[in-house]
Amino acid sequence: MGFVYADIFLANPREQKLKPIKVNALVDTGAMTLCIPEHISVQLKLKELEKREVKTADGKSHVVPYVGPILVSFGNRNCFVGALVLGDSVLMGAVPMEDMDLVINPSKRTITVNPESPNIPSALVK
Repeated sequence: MGFVYADIFLANPREQKLKPIKVNALVDTGAMTLCIPEHISVQLKLKELEKREVKTADGKSHVVPYVGPILVSFGNRNCFVGALVLGDSVLMGAVPMEDMDLVINPSKRTITVNPESPNIPSALVK
């Protein structure tokens, strides 16, 4: 299938005077959380909530800051999440994708809002 990227906006809901940052995020349904580089955390003035231990694809463990809250926006969808601070680019995992009810179009290598619920995100809660 190849890599899937999406333009998303990241904002700090506690600092409404700061403008959202538009980023091109790697979409990875094999990852759970949002990961952001340190410079985005600094620009959005995000507060560290705690440290978390993560294991990266190379099998190594790292202790990294977990920051938030972050408002993530794509199209007509929004969600609030925390983020792990690591790497040099933004990675959007399955949790924000599910929360915003987004789907991957593998042939076009894009994400879209769920065509079955184009106006309001839906969720399975049972």
